[in-house]
Amino acid sequence: METSAISLLPPIITIILALATKEVYFSLIIGIFSGAMLFTGGDFLQSIIKFFEIMAGKVGGNVNILAFLVILGILVAAITRSGATRAYGEWARRVISGKKSALGLTAFLGILIFIDDYFNCLTVGTVMRPVTDKFKIARAKLAYIIDATAAPICIIAPVSSWAAAVGSSLPEGSDIDGFALFLETIPFNLYAILTMCFMIFIIVSGRDYATMGKAVQEFKIPAEYKDTAQTEQNTGGNGKIIDLVLPLLVLIAACVYGMLYTGGINEGKSIADAFADCDASAALALGSFIALIFTGLLYLPRGVIKFAEFCECFAQGFKAMVPAIFILCLAWTLSGICGSDYLNLGGYVGMIVHENAQLAVFLPVIFFLVAIGLAFATGTSWGTFGILIPIAMAVISLTPETYQMLVLCIAAILSGAVGGDHASPISDTTILASAGAQCNHLEHVETQVPYVLTVSACCIVGFLVDGFTQNGWLGLGVSFACLVLVMFIVRAKVEVKD
Repeated sequence: METSAISLLPPIITIILALATKEVYFSLIIGIFSGAMLFTGGDFLQSIIKFFEIMAGKVGGNVNILAFLVILGILVAAITRSGATRAYGEWARRVISGKKSALGLTAFLGILIFIDDYFNCLTVGTVMRPVTDKFKIARAKLAYIIDATAAPICIIAPVSSWAAAVGSSLPEGSDIDGFALFLETIPFNLYAILTMCFMIFIIVSGRDYATMGKAVQEFKIPAEYKDTAQTEQNTGGNGKIIDLVLPLLVLIAACVYGMLYTGGINEGKSIADAFADCDASAALALGSFIALIFTGLLYLPRGVIKFAEFCECFAQGFKAMVPAIFILCLAWTLSGICGSDYLNLGGYVGMIVHENAQLAVFLPVIFFLVAIGLAFATGTSWGTFGILIPIAMAVISLTPETYQMLVLCIAAILSGAVGGDHASPISDTTILASAGAQCNHLEHVETQVPYVLTVSACCIVGFLVDGFTQNGWLGLGVSFACLVLVMFIVRAKVEVKD
């Protein structure tokens, strides 16, 4: 299909409807169907066929992720039924002294689980939610901490599924080592670094503002989750903290090995090459299945839970993941209708960037703004840098003199991709952060956006400096100085919410 501004309509319609109606499923379905109608020229029946054709392809292509989510749900249900979560909660209540400690531990766990953002969101939420509920910490704030330590951590971690995705986004035939280029972008990924700093400031200072400040003040545990919380407290299992820790450690180790295995570590490849060539979704499915088997062998012989109870966890885990899976399937379908085979939103964005390529000093900030807008509209950071990285390499003629500009532009793309994904209501990580915290999805979006905009504004200044000086360290310093100024203003103007 010929590229045009009309390709922007489906994501715009979806986002406006979601914010206006507070109904995510309805908004996504209308957005996808409107895109299908545009593609088919208004043919109603063909639009319905295209809707489900795209969905079938997307769901089939992401079946490993869906399997991972279901197995993770089963693991969570089994750990909860065992009483291990209750034991951990009782320990945490004795050790953790207040809100700051609880949020600090949440952030630490999020940073520790840097392998994959999906795994991060659901695991951290499951482990920390009972503790944060005890200290009456708003679910929206918990969701923000989870989301701020998911993609922003993964995009600056050399050993993660994201590093592999970035490396594989380079065009075929490129003479550049994708993994080496990714490593060079890490210190100049302004959004990820500043988000970490700003999150720590919010935790330590306790000064929440805008919609988050209101959510913190008005928070009460939602009625629909009280039964769940009560069930967690009344679980009949005799599990101990070790029954929570060991399955999670095995899950992490198995997922890491799964990435190495699918990347060819057993075929003689180096660790770096194996991570670069891995199939992250297959690795997560493999790792989670191994962890499930381990958990059954850990619990059943010791009588931590009965066999019938363990089997009941299969249905419970699947049921718990249904809302997140449904939203993910719809979000993937929306990205599909906007893809190159249909409305070609990426092609339109690429054309706009090419037409403005002569403004070389503005390239980093242009790529950052385009990436943040594209990721927000499509809900996919991987798709965003997959589209824009080849465009950046085409725009910047690679020579020794221009290599540093390429690094800065790639860093800007990665920053914008994560920033837009962080704020998008149709982003998979935003959806999973909501699910992990058991927070209303649109409340999470509304409370997180002001924080995303705050950090993004500082990034814009930094990438402007990058373009004019071609010095990433100077851009990092200036953007950090802007963030420090914002922190002083927030500290002076905003009262602590107790």
